[in-house]
Amino acid sequence: MPVLPDQKTLELPYRWNDTDGLVRVEFGVNDDPDRFGGEAFARGFPRMRASIEPPASGYKQMIGWTQLTERSDQGGRFEIDQFEPLGEVPNPFTVFGYSPLFFDCPHTTLADWDFFAHTFLCGIGGTLFDQIEGKRREVRAVLGFSWGFEKRGSQIDSLEPQPLSDQDWDRHGPYLGSRFSEAGWTFAPGFFDHPLP
Repeated sequence: MPVLPDQKTLELPYRWNDTDGLVRVEFGVNDDPDRFGGEAFARGFPRMRASIEPPASGYKQMIGWTQLTERSDQGGRFEIDQFEPLGEVPNPFTVFGYSPLFFDCPHTTLADWDFFAHTFLCGIGGTLFDQIEGKRREVRAVLGFSWGFEKRGSQIDSLEPQPLSDQDWDRHGPYLGSRFSEAGWTFAPGFFDHPLP
């Protein structure tokens, strides 16, 4: 996708499974709902697209996105943001796959609305066979960034992407651990690279 004139880009290097990579976060305004999807009233709201480079080259590039959002209509607390068309899912990933692309363009008809997101690139601990046998349940964060907006009437003020620290990830640990405890997921503290055996 070409860079649009009003688009901001944040680049975040990372290392996962002995492979150096780059997350490219593109942030701009949805000035064409037909192009980006969503209803006509989505015009004017921020859009975010995070891509991973280089793209996947095999099992070692299995990784995902975990996003938590703090929204004014949710009581102003961070909650897991899962892909709504799939309904409730028993894992903490918004998107998971081989170097998956992540796109989000939240919008609302509410007169006033605050949307703030913490978005983390996360891998899974253990070996490939642990995953096949259903034992691979430790989420390991690699990096994170924040973004969002504040809406007051027709005025929408964007909050451009900013890097997050491992301490930001750790602050979500108690909530995530409680939210996904029944499914057996755990959440390792800090940011790190985990080489796949």
